[in-house]
Parts: sequence; structure tokens; C-alpha cells
Amino acid sequence: MMIYKDLSGKQKAAILLVSLGPDTSASIFQHLSDDDIEELTLEIANLQPVSSDLKDQILEEFFQLCRAQDYINRGGIEYAREVLEKAVGHNKANEILGRLTATLQVRPFDTIRKTDPSQLMNFIQGEHPQTIALVMAYLQPEQASKILAYLPQEIQADVSRRIALMDRTSPDIIKEVESVLEHKLSSIVTNEYASAGGIDSIVNVLNLADRGTEKNILEHLEEKDPELAEEIRKRMFVFEDIVILSDRGVQLVLRQVDTHDVALALKTSSEDVENKIYRNMSKRAAEILREDIEYMGPVRLREVEDAQQRIVNVIRQLEDSGEIVIARGGEGEVIV
Repeated sequence: MMIYKDLSGKQKAAILLVSLGPDTSASIFQHLSDDDIEELTLEIANLQPVSSDLKDQILEEFFQLCRAQDYINRGGIEYAREVLEKAVGHNKANEILGRLTATLQVRPFDTIRKTDPSQLMNFIQGEHPQTIALVMAYLQPEQASKILAYLPQEIQADVSRRIALMDRTSPDIIKEVESVLEHKLSSIVTNEYASAGGIDSIVNVLNLADRGTEKNILEHLEEKDPELAEEIRKRMFVFEDIVILSDRGVQLVLRQVDTHDVALALKTSSEDVENKIYRNMSKRAAEILREDIEYMGPVRLREVEDAQQRIVNVIRQLEDSGEIVIARGGEGEVIV
């Protein structure tokens, strides 16, 4: 009979997956590496009969670990310890946090991320653009976008470019920057290289920045690195984001794009996007579009992506001309 205290982490994971059922387990597998999937599959295949009590123990452990990780993400390790001690007692809290020690990775600049963006400027004012880029890469996009707006225009594009091109940073450098910016930081920095930045990072920031800041940065990037500027533009507004446009905005877009492109674009779109499109067409036009999609047959994914990008390009052109305004940073969309 399997005994809880004798189980390895992989065995617990295998029992957890079996307990969650095939649908949930399949979804989890999508986020694992091939090696992890292979090892867990082998563990599942070799599992002995598991009692209901053992399953309950493992599910309880999983729940407690998830709850502890959530508390850590919200307020740091000490906050997690305080909440857990109130919920399950001192010893149990230490046990739960102890289990997380091997895999726990609190992102650098954890304390700074809880600080108001206007105050954060006091930490990075006058720092080298590379240092500013490093700090911003670890902030929440909402914070980073506000800091970007505070920066002088002449360095906004430079910092944005450095974030986009950032790959991996030595933990020693991160520790040094942390100690300079705030002595009270207690973040855990792993011995491995920490990943931050990249194009997706700066896109998240620019999507939340005001339009003036965005245009200034992209115009400067266009001069220094046209390919990077174009790649950022492509990711700034994706086809699925069409759901954030107002109905009048969607109707304006539909008048500007080719119907065949719409049919292609909807081949892989979500139900929300489909509903948004059909709701802003006449009943007859919607019927024709559905028929076009039905009789289109299989198409290359590349063709679908190209069609979606052409529609996105039209949306960006309409935004540039002031005919539509895409909501940014929680602002409502208006049509002018």
C-alpha cells in the first residue's frame, strides 16, 4: 500500500493528475515540457491502487501550496506566512512554505512593484537607460507604462528599445541594482539567470501607455531600428482584440476591409470575436459570410493570419486618422 510520507514529488503529481480526471490533466499537459510529460505518464502507468484517503491528502497539499503561492504573489513571503499562520497555525504554515522553498521564485523588485509609479521615479531618476529598462521589465505593465510616460521624451524610445531587446540578466547585476534602488528589498533571486523583457514585455507596456507616448516611442524606434518598430506594431493590437472596439467602431472597420479577409480571419477566431462581427452586420450579410466560411474548406493557417493582420492594419490606420480610438489603460473607447 502506498504511504503518503514515502511518496516522491512525481508520484504525488501523478496521483493528483489521475484525481483531476483526463480533461483537466490534458489541459495541464499542454503547459509541460515533453520530458515532464513523459516522466509523469510513466508514473501514472506504474501507479498502484490509491486509497481515497491518500487522494484527499494529496489534493489538500496541492490546495495549500496553491493558496500559499497566491499569498506570496499578492504580498510576499512574510504576508503569506502571516495569513497561513492565522489559517492553519504556525507549524503547518512553516511546513507549507518549506515545501515551496525548492521551487519558489519571487520575482526581483518585488517590493518596488507595490510602490506608486510616481514614487518609483525617485528610485530610477537619473539612472542609466539600461538600468531603467531592467527595473521596468520586472514591473507590472500598468506601472511601467506610467513610468514610461514620466520619462523625458528623448530617452523613452531608448528605454523601450532596451526592454524589447533584453534577454537574460545576471542575478548579480539584479542584486546590485536592487541594493542601490532600495535597501529594504527582500526578494529571492534564484542562482539561475532571470528572464525578463523582450518584445512582448514592451508591447504590454505600450498597450497601456497613452497614444502620444506610444507614437513618440515608435517614431524614434522607426529611425533607429525599423524592423523592431514594425514587429512591435504588429503585436500592439491583435485580431482577437477587436472585441474591445465599440459596435460603431467595428461597423466602420467592416466597411473598410475585404469580405473574403473577414471570412478567412474568422476561421480560427474565438466565439466572442465571431459574435462581435456578426452582431455588427446586417442579417443578410451575416448569412452570406457564414456561407462563405462554410464553403471555403481547409485553408493554410498562414492565410488566416495574413487576413487577420490586414484587418488589424486597417484598424490601426483608422486609429491613426482619429476615426476610432482604441481603449487604453482603462479609458473608454470613443468615436469621433
